[in-house]
Amino acid sequence: MAISTDLHTPADDRRHELATFLRSRRERISPEQVGLPAVGRRRTPGLRREEVAGLAAVGVTWYTWLEQGRDIQVSVQVLDAVARALLLDRNERSHLFALAGAEDPTPVKECSTVSSAIRAVVDQLDPFPAVVISSRFDILAYNRAYTWLVGDLDTIPEEDRNIMWMIFTDTPIARNLADLAAARAGVVARFRTVMADHAAEPAWKTLVGRLRKVSPDFEEAWERHEVAGMVNGFKQFVLPEVGLLRFEYTNLWLGPRSGTRLVGYVPHDQDTRDRLHQLASAR
Repeated sequence: MAISTDLHTPADDRRHELATFLRSRRERISPEQVGLPAVGRRRTPGLRREEVAGLAAVGVTWYTWLEQGRDIQVSVQVLDAVARALLLDRNERSHLFALAGAEDPTPVKECSTVSSAIRAVVDQLDPFPAVVISSRFDILAYNRAYTWLVGDLDTIPEEDRNIMWMIFTDTPIARNLADLAAARAGVVARFRTVMADHAAEPAWKTLVGRLRKVSPDFEEAWERHEVAGMVNGFKQFVLPEVGLLRFEYTNLWLGPRSGTRLVGYVPHDQDTRDRLHQLASAR
């Protein structure tokens, strides 16, 4: 019987992601942004490692090891100093701490089962679109009105009923979104933030791997290492039957804030309300 020599662990995945994230943040900052003189020719963009180490008041060797994904102990105080040195915003800082394991390493696992009560709420919101989405952006439940925006989900294989997958491939939602580029950038940034707690889980890595193979646009967005929090907002769709629909959408959390949520779409104006009723009458 062959003995596996693969010593790769989930902790290795997390450290690798942390190292890549730190490098991406360092390379986007100019010396002038942090009060350093731009002296000499630079072979790479952004700050040098020794400059970040100096700004954070940590050893150059130690910071280099951190960016190399080495297995070293990282204190909360040092992470705070590095976050300030790299000018991280609130979401980026949270992402850094999650990758470093400075927050709870065993967050409450979400349940992918949607109760009959939640399904009833989703159905009752019709003709306002509503959907239940997992932390991995899998679609778990939806009402009839939501299919007007994203197409007939019964024609999509269950493993592809995922918001990330659907907006980066040739599906109705990708064709109907009024500002597809902004939607893509936003969903990737939010997904990366949540993935910090799931970096080693096969289902998450498989989804990212599939998308990197089929979508150059996803690959480009993923390599930017942007992170963002889950927020309520405004979204527009253009449907062939009725034209422009404008919505305010709200996330209603069904468990831990990074877990499953119900997203409801409320018409932003009377025209949208009228067009939703028009769709309801025609179907």
